[in-house]
Amino acid sequence: MADPASYRPAPGAIPTDPGVYRFVDGEGRVLYVGKAKSLRARLSSYFQDPGALSPRIRQMVHTAEGVEWVVVGSEVEALTLEYSWIKEYTPRFNVVFRDNKSYPYLAISVSEEFPRVWVTRQEHRRGTRYLGPYTKVWAIRDTLDQLLTVFPMRSCAKTQFNQSQRTGRPCLYGHIGRCAAPCVGRIDAAGHRDIVDGLIRFMEGDNGPAIAERKRAMAQAAANEEYETAARYRDEIAALEAVNERNAVVFSEDLDADVFGVAFDELEASVQVFYVRGGRIRGQQAWISDEIAGLDAAEIVSFLLLQVYGSVQPGRPPAAREGSRSVDDRAHTPLGAIPSQIWVPALPGDRLQLEAWLAERRGGAVRLKNPRRGDKARLAETVRLNAVQALQRHKLARAGDITVRSQGLEELRLALDLERAPLRIECYDVSHTQGTHQVASMVVFEDGLAKKPDYRHFNVRGPEGEGAPDDTAAMDEVLRRRLTRLVAGAAGDDAGGAEDADAQADPPAAGAEGVAAAEDLADAAGREAAGEPAKARRFAYRPDLILVDGGLAQVNAAQRVVEETGADVRIAGLAKRLEEVWVPGEEFPVILPRTSPALRLLQQLRDESHRFAIAFHRRKRSKAMTRSSLDAVAGLGPAKQKALLAAFGSVAKIKRATVEDLESVRGIGPSLARAIVEHFRSGASDPGARPVA
Repeated sequence: MADPASYRPAPGAIPTDPGVYRFVDGEGRVLYVGKAKSLRARLSSYFQDPGALSPRIRQMVHTAEGVEWVVVGSEVEALTLEYSWIKEYTPRFNVVFRDNKSYPYLAISVSEEFPRVWVTRQEHRRGTRYLGPYTKVWAIRDTLDQLLTVFPMRSCAKTQFNQSQRTGRPCLYGHIGRCAAPCVGRIDAAGHRDIVDGLIRFMEGDNGPAIAERKRAMAQAAANEEYETAARYRDEIAALEAVNERNAVVFSEDLDADVFGVAFDELEASVQVFYVRGGRIRGQQAWISDEIAGLDAAEIVSFLLLQVYGSVQPGRPPAAREGSRSVDDRAHTPLGAIPSQIWVPALPGDRLQLEAWLAERRGGAVRLKNPRRGDKARLAETVRLNAVQALQRHKLARAGDITVRSQGLEELRLALDLERAPLRIECYDVSHTQGTHQVASMVVFEDGLAKKPDYRHFNVRGPEGEGAPDDTAAMDEVLRRRLTRLVAGAAGDDAGGAEDADAQADPPAAGAEGVAAAEDLADAAGREAAGEPAKARRFAYRPDLILVDGGLAQVNAAQRVVEETGADVRIAGLAKRLEEVWVPGEEFPVILPRTSPALRLLQQLRDESHRFAIAFHRRKRSKAMTRSSLDAVAGLGPAKQKALLAAFGSVAKIKRATVEDLESVRGIGPSLARAIVEHFRSGASDPGARPVA
């Protein structure tokens, strides 16, 4: 038997939203299906002390080898989806905790001469029209009782109907006006059929006029101080609305659609699809892709549709069956087949070609849609939310699996011929806009996990303070600054001095650890000024491996820096084109399998470093563009520009400031203040070209 701890999700990975969950065994069989108002609270209860669980639940959690869940928008949706899963999978452990009843329906025996209406939980039968399912059986019964005063159709059993025919006396409902009494000939079959059709139309959605009429009557009764009458109308309205409370994502009965949601990052993509058949969610499926190679949403959708529907053979859509009018007997697209509508988060560039290709396989027209508002957009957002949370669960499972992390580090040791597994890895990347605003980033992974408090940014200065001539020179400068300080035993950050003081931490590194790092730096500076020995800081730790973004040229350049500085650090590079790993001095790269945990670790490092560098570069470029009109003022450098912006809040306010106002800013003397005022009053234009995005 399995240990529940082996597949228990991390508490933080389980959402607090309402949803439906299922426990599965090692072969994928569904053992138990349940719903919850809060998935996190409910699922946590299954992993408590086994002695506190009932015998059947204890057996279930030890038989299962995994748990899955789907987030829905409301508890009503959870009920409907739970029902669908139970009907589909018939889980063995659900029998004990349920009363073997399905959800209630309103059934109308349309094949009879005088159709009958009743509430049922039985299986669907031919010749019977089923309306529903609904969530509250009491509401259906109460509403049916009220509806019979408006649509007085037959509701008695066949034995009572036959008895009334023999005796010529109607039942109680016939006496009180809740049945047209066809049993005694008060109405013929055609007239009774009209009543039946009217009730069906009301139950199928044409309920606005009846509810509006009761609301008007309730308001009038309240105005006339007939409060008992108003209360009766209030209760009727509540019953009418309750009986029509269905799945929030129910549309017209004729709607068949596959609704796709996609969530992705630089490495992976998560896809969810909800199958809507006959206006209701009938199923759900999910996929995870480990290699998306920087695709955007539209490109992912294009590849996804080809993969999902590529195995469907060209053919004709299913023809409608004749005879019964039962909902179940209507022809709808089977799950997994191609429906007439496919809702996607982004329309692909080859939309027309895909629609033609899909139409050929379906045997009928297919439309790709991107819902933007209304109920359809809300359903699409629900599907997207499931994709987002599935991706988060996948990443948490991968990152939290110490076995996978250990395997990746060991594979990396063997592939690079290291003395030990690289417990601390630093990765560097350079970012710029056509050679301007050059910056670099350093990210740190320890024991296979990101250590964001140790992330650092670098401003690339170049030999003459105007930037490096190319990326290789920029990487040379950054690594030289880092390794020189490391070899010298400097205790502190290596972000490059005062120029980088405003950009050493990205927002993800903020928080208690970021504050602690700043306090460490301030404390060390105070100790040094007082002549005391500096306190060691975590940034002084030596990396076991330095990873650079690039191929052999970048790796060899980095190795030269290591040799010239005397640092005892191993270098490797990851080239994006074929994801090959390069080591210094080797003619051929190291090729790791695409599924290798070691390669995935290197990809995470490379992409995280790229993201971190891009974020800093964009902030720096934005600041430069904001200050562009100040750059033309002689003697007004970056530090003084920053002081002015901090004091006035914007360039526009600086332009309107007087000499006296400017002199109040620290560092701005009378001469510079007058120069600023004269510059803007003269209407001088902003010189120079701005950075190219």
